[in-house]
Amino acid sequence: MSLSRLWSVQKSVKMAVATVAQPVRWIRTTGCIHDKLATKNVQKHDWNRAVSEAEKIVGYPTSFLSLRWLLSDEIANVALHLRKLVGSNHPLLKTAKNLLYNGKNNMQAWGLIVLLVSKAAGHAESIPDMEQDKSAGVLHSQRGLAEVTEMIRISHLVHQGLVNLQPVTVAGSDLAASHGDMTFGNKIALLSGDYLLSNSCSELASLRNQEVIELISSAVRDLTESEFIGDRDQQNKPLPSKPKELATKSTDASVDFDFNDVAIPLDTDGTIGDPEREWAVRHIMSAGSLLGKSCQGALKLAGQPKELQHQGYLFGKHLALAWQACLDLEPFQTNTLPMGTTFSLVSAPVLFHLEHDPSVYEEIIKGRENVEIIDYAKVHAAVIKGPGLEKTRDLQRKHSLAALKVLDELPSSDARTALQNIILAMQDL
Repeated sequence: MSLSRLWSVQKSVKMAVATVAQPVRWIRTTGCIHDKLATKNVQKHDWNRAVSEAEKIVGYPTSFLSLRWLLSDEIANVALHLRKLVGSNHPLLKTAKNLLYNGKNNMQAWGLIVLLVSKAAGHAESIPDMEQDKSAGVLHSQRGLAEVTEMIRISHLVHQGLVNLQPVTVAGSDLAASHGDMTFGNKIALLSGDYLLSNSCSELASLRNQEVIELISSAVRDLTESEFIGDRDQQNKPLPSKPKELATKSTDASVDFDFNDVAIPLDTDGTIGDPEREWAVRHIMSAGSLLGKSCQGALKLAGQPKELQHQGYLFGKHLALAWQACLDLEPFQTNTLPMGTTFSLVSAPVLFHLEHDPSVYEEIIKGRENVEIIDYAKVHAAVIKGPGLEKTRDLQRKHSLAALKVLDELPSSDARTALQNIILAMQDL
């Protein structure tokens, strides 16, 4: 099927979704920022509609940023092998599903964010015409950086689908007989993640901008280091740290981890055991650093001043944290947890609840020896009754307001409005 045909099919589907979606509630571009988040008594934003409108502004759906890679022979072979995993319950299947289907968990919107920031901020007059994609209002190099951002994020998510099949004490023994499908799934996750990451590195080098290469490379470093924060269970999934006593907590409540020098890793001292600081450092390193530095790099490619570049980083960082807080709330939208369902034990609601009721930690640390004996329903019921959900909503609101504050410094444009609407749509998820 040709690219134009693929594009038209997805566009038709998106238009159908937009037709049945609720009308967009446009925000004011002036006035008090707090008014923008007072949304309870007016019509809700629709996430799919907000993303669909934003895609029209940058020229084409963000999911087609990496289409030339996804249609390569290597990825086509991966897709064929992936069918063999159906019924095996390998985590890679869930990752693939989230990548292919649109929705409020859309993993393919990060490139869109980078392009919208690029268009909203504009570029210096010294940029040659040949470098400009005038129909979309962005630079060709910025579009390439958006592709890099998507591929790095997807490769990281795919790599996270690897499953530990045996304890360290017997590592290296033959698993073919007892774990054939899972072993095969691990091979596919490892090789496909490596393929995407290597292509993103090649594309990054083709930008021929040493400062941007250093910037994005430092974000990849942060992604890697995020996997080594705090305790881990037998499947290498993160476990929350034991809450600190109030008397030993850091008196610095700003939780504003910044990157003034990309060569210096983020300092995590004093964060473990402090709910908001631990949550922030985990997700800045695993998400906020990549999105923030991609936005910063896009403005660097546009020849914008360093101060505006820094504002681009802050916008991406706060947007990623607001997005994560929104996702953390999802498992707690119902009073009962469906049987067999699990959730992140380092999500904001859980961390805040542990500060309120440290006794729940005794249930969680069982996962160090056997993750299957953790009673997720018990933890879920405790969190529902505690203050963790409201504190997480406040956390999401805090980072959304910080992102909106950065946007208010940019000139009024359709790209800026689209970014504002995406942030507001997160409030209604």
